[in-house]
Amino acid sequence: MRYLFSVYVDSARIALQSILAHKLRAFLTLIGIIIGVAAVVVVGASVSGLNTYVTDKVAKLLGANHFMMARMAFQGRLSDEDFERRNRRNKRLNWDDYEWVRDHCTSCSEVGVEVGSQVDLKQDGIEFPGAIVFGVTSNMAEIEDKTISEGRFISPDEVQRSAFVCVLGSEIKDKFFPNTDAIGKDLKVRGLPMRVVGVEETRGAFFGDSLDRHIYIPATTHLQIFGRNNLQIHGKAETREAFQPTIEDARMTMRNKHRLKGNEEDDFGLVNVEDLNNQIDQFTGSIAAVVVPITLITLVVGGIVVMNIMLVSVTERTFEIGLRKAVGATRKQILMQFLIESGMLCAFGGMIGLLAAYGVTKTITALAGITMTITVGYILLALIVSSVIGMIAGIYPAFKAARLDPIIALTKTT
Repeated sequence: MRYLFSVYVDSARIALQSILAHKLRAFLTLIGIIIGVAAVVVVGASVSGLNTYVTDKVAKLLGANHFMMARMAFQGRLSDEDFERRNRRNKRLNWDDYEWVRDHCTSCSEVGVEVGSQVDLKQDGIEFPGAIVFGVTSNMAEIEDKTISEGRFISPDEVQRSAFVCVLGSEIKDKFFPNTDAIGKDLKVRGLPMRVVGVEETRGAFFGDSLDRHIYIPATTHLQIFGRNNLQIHGKAETREAFQPTIEDARMTMRNKHRLKGNEEDDFGLVNVEDLNNQIDQFTGSIAAVVVPITLITLVVGGIVVMNIMLVSVTERTFEIGLRKAVGATRKQILMQFLIESGMLCAFGGMIGLLAAYGVTKTITALAGITMTITVGYILLALIVSSVIGMIAGIYPAFKAARLDPIIALTKTT
């Protein structure tokens, strides 16, 4: 056992000496491996960053442990026939549905309502097109984990008496009330003055759509101004562990309200954050499954370059190989020496490529503000694949070196 370990150590030492003796050639040889590893890690970081970005935005948009019921809710990929069938079958949710779920869903920690309409705002010569006015119940701040930076959110009393009050998104606040306190001032919505009671913290954009162009008013006020639009019923579980049972409780509660039998399909849509996150994972996983193998091709090309250089190295070191075999080195030891050398070359290339990828991702994150997350999985994938390719690339040159006849090798060089 100790002898075998000594053989491996000697082979590694000789391989390292050979690499250090030709530093420039070794570096030029490894450019393909370096680029390949960097490409794999950067692409992986981009995919992971996209996943993190979308998941975080969904969490900010919907909140944690949150589900939503509506007439037509996001259900993943649907065929045209399925969409039309659900569009004909599903019922419009109304205030009675909300009250029923609120009163009968025992697992729900909160049940609220949200209904939205797009309007163009105009006041004192200032125009703001495409604002979204949401009618909400007072607990939507808790359900969607909203943060109010100024003032407060809508109160239960204001919902009950259909008060003309509003909470502004930061973009609307900056447009109509720049550099001043908006609390207590009026903003006209459809020509009706709404007293500002709060301002929401800046939330940023979600795939190009700003989340700060929102106005929140009492749901009852919204229904009076905009009519009986489709209501969305939002619910929240007490804990993450109780999330799935809570969703099922709310679903069965709505089915009971609509008098659906056991084998009948739901006539409403149901969305929860966990399903969206799973679909996001599937989406980014599909991207990775297509893009990562393409970038791995560069590693294969780099492996071919390594094989060519190793063949040149065998030719150059014919005398050395012959001398080693003449003094007792076995074919296995020669084979191991060149395999270790090629594997070591690619491992070095992998580490340099990893450092290059780290620099690229940090630069892109700093300059472009794009989230890029280097994950352990992609690091291991790049390093393992590069090392394996190095070993494979060294097999033929190693066999060629191991099969050299020592007498012929010494004769040719002398």
